[in-house]
Amino acid sequence: MKAEHKAVWGWALYDWANSAFATTVMAGFFPVFFKEFWSRGADVNTSTAMLGVGNSVASVALALLSPVLGAIADQGSARKRFLAFFAYLGVLATAALALVGEGRWALATLVYAVGVLGFGGANVFYDALLPGVAEEARLDRVSGLGYALGYLGGGLLFAVNVLMTLMPERFGFANAAQAVKASFVSVAFWWGGFTLFTLLWVPEEKREQHALGCNMVTSGFRQLWGTLRRIRGHRTVILFLVAYWFYIDGVDTIIRMAVDYGMSLGFSSKDLIVALLIVQFVGFPSALVYGRFGQRVGARRAIYAGLAVYVLLTVWGTMMRSRTEFYAIACVIGLVQGGVQALSRSFYARLIPREQAAEYFGFYDMLGKFAVMFGPALMGLVGLAARRILMPAQPTHAEALEVGRLATRIGLGSVILLFVAGAVLFAFVNEEEGKAEAARLSSEGPAH
Repeated sequence: MKAEHKAVWGWALYDWANSAFATTVMAGFFPVFFKEFWSRGADVNTSTAMLGVGNSVASVALALLSPVLGAIADQGSARKRFLAFFAYLGVLATAALALVGEGRWALATLVYAVGVLGFGGANVFYDALLPGVAEEARLDRVSGLGYALGYLGGGLLFAVNVLMTLMPERFGFANAAQAVKASFVSVAFWWGGFTLFTLLWVPEEKREQHALGCNMVTSGFRQLWGTLRRIRGHRTVILFLVAYWFYIDGVDTIIRMAVDYGMSLGFSSKDLIVALLIVQFVGFPSALVYGRFGQRVGARRAIYAGLAVYVLLTVWGTMMRSRTEFYAIACVIGLVQGGVQALSRSFYARLIPREQAAEYFGFYDMLGKFAVMFGPALMGLVGLAARRILMPAQPTHAEALEVGRLATRIGLGSVILLFVAGAVLFAFVNEEEGKAEAARLSSEGPAH
């Protein structure tokens, strides 16, 4: 295998590795197992509140630390080392979930929060390695390959884990709870094992002079401060990040709130798992095709096409009635979700100085973390307001149920505002101007 091909596959395989955590743990089993096993015998409201706090603390801490860590990693040419640290922190936390006993919801929350921190922290440095493994002309395809392998890898292991919980005896487990714990261990081995290919195959550009130890940390903070001052002149990056903040908030809200929305409309947990599997396996070939689509028509046009599909899907979702429609929407989401995410990453990679990629991707991931805090709140608050306005003075049970579902649909419709706002701002992003700004910042050297 040629060195450049090996680097590309090594980079993309990290998405294959860590997506197992996103599917099996974050989206699949943890929320259900937390309610049914770790919170058994505890006050449900208290445990749920603490889980929310744990999630939020981990996300906010990661969001605030990302640019700082990126700047430090850039100073020491240490992106792979930081990736390894956070990835294996997440791996250990995931394996540790299998050791948390029944009713220990507080400990489960803490361990899970550490896993989320490891997962998100490693992604900053994984993204930052992209400009070094692919030349500009191939950024869209390589970024799409990463998302495609993530969908396939995460989907395959999740499918096996679902079978383990549905038929635990056939896999040698006494019950479904044992199977879920074994699933956490399988994710840890999968994530940790395939990460080795990234660490071994992906080269890292070395700087002629770089700081070490405490000097690296000090230099990293100086670089971050200097970049914060200089980034005011990088108008294109700022404008893109604001546009990205809006539309990726819409994408993430659809991802995060799909389960809650489906349950609010009366769909079963099995329907939701099937829908999640559909997204994973449709997303695999679609992300590959979308990367080529972006290369052919341009990343900007391809991103706009994906956002238009999301707007239509959101409108469809507000009118959805049947389980078949739910599956169909999941299928269409799989067609565009990975493409929008992959092309946004590759578009951004063209706008930033390569020497400060980790730091700039720290800002990128920071906005991604903060974005998902706004969309679900918008959806929920609009739904609550609609419920208060539409609810009769003394409703029957059937009327209350129907008004509640209608309000939920209206709440989902509000997400369209995020896609529209992001698309409008994105129209003002000048890619060529951004490249020129990045070249100028590179020629000036690292910020101090």
